[in-house]
Amino acid sequence: MSTKLKIAIIASSLAILLFTLAGGFVNVRASSNDGAYRQLSVYSEVLSRIRLEYVEEPNIAGVTDGALHGLLESLDANSSYLSPEEYKHYKSMKSGGKADIGADISKRFGYAAVVAVIPGGPAEKAGIESSDIIESIEGKSTHDMSLAEIRSVLAGEPGTTVNVAVVRPRRAEPQKIAITRELITIPPVSDKMLSDNVGYIQVDSFPEGKSQEIAAKISDLQKQGAKKLVLDLRNSAGGVESEGVATANLFLDHGTITYLQGQKYPRQAFNADPSKDLTKLPVAVLVNRGTAGPAEIVAAAILENARGDVVGDKTFGDGSVQKLIEMPDNSALILSVAKYYSPSGKAIQDTAVTPNVLVADSTDDEGGLPDEDDVTTPDEQHQKVKSPIDDQLNKALEVLKNRESKG
Repeated sequence: MSTKLKIAIIASSLAILLFTLAGGFVNVRASSNDGAYRQLSVYSEVLSRIRLEYVEEPNIAGVTDGALHGLLESLDANSSYLSPEEYKHYKSMKSGGKADIGADISKRFGYAAVVAVIPGGPAEKAGIESSDIIESIEGKSTHDMSLAEIRSVLAGEPGTTVNVAVVRPRRAEPQKIAITRELITIPPVSDKMLSDNVGYIQVDSFPEGKSQEIAAKISDLQKQGAKKLVLDLRNSAGGVESEGVATANLFLDHGTITYLQGQKYPRQAFNADPSKDLTKLPVAVLVNRGTAGPAEIVAAAILENARGDVVGDKTFGDGSVQKLIEMPDNSALILSVAKYYSPSGKAIQDTAVTPNVLVADSTDDEGGLPDEDDVTTPDEQHQKVKSPIDDQLNKALEVLKNRESKG
């Protein structure tokens, strides 16, 4: 065995040991530590077999890099390992003025999954939809990329293009799509009065200040005579959790909205402040599989505090806090350290939010990427495939008919 290979094997083994001792497998009990050491022994044996019996001399550095990526991604979709090169690019994309594709991305089945797209954004213009799987980015499989790397690669300078391959059940092969990055603007909260004095509010995302915008719309609708409310959170996946907490408080004068907790993260409860409760009107919340993050906090709080009904599909399931840890070799870990829980104690990231009134999304089978031979524009395609019947909204209106206003 060459000295170089010996050093690589020792270094990789020490890396895994350091992760073990740092808490990756630790449950502060001797039995757990013993199990971790046994796994380290297995890892060393596997590494030795690869070196001795693989068809050709292996790239040990590459093997170790893959092992570290797999180690973090086995925890949850939001935990990532970034090599020194990946971390350098990640930091450059976090600086201000960077453009994006206008889609919230997570990982499902090992690949990049589109949770929701921003209306009017680059992804929507290119025909990307919620629930699409991005099989590759610039020819590299997203199965081999961490979530942090996927997000940083999709970002870039305004006007530049990123090429992706998108998979859908209705297509046998991935379709190649070019998306032009833009500076993303979140659409304002939209509102209108429906029949029977029902106020309708649609929220596409929860960036800073969004709860105040929602509060203003609620006040305006009440002044217009609204007796009941529909809060549409379908395909609302981005933003910050604090805005979800603040929005839920607009409908609650008591009770737990959510709480944070982790192995080394003391429980932090977010309880409704009676002074911030804005309305007593009956409310129905619309959700679907593109509802994630802050929007799920709102839906779970309203449902589990018996404040209103949640109508639609089961949500995506995303709610955790990450910590960035820089390593001595200029690589980095992005590690989930706490999860958001519903008032009843369900981890939103693990269980998502199940509506008490389940209604499938009628547009699920209507959409699609434009056919390669179709010469219509993306906007025309969107109008052509959009279903004119909204079963979920109609059901929410039906549910509200049975609820009386408390004034």
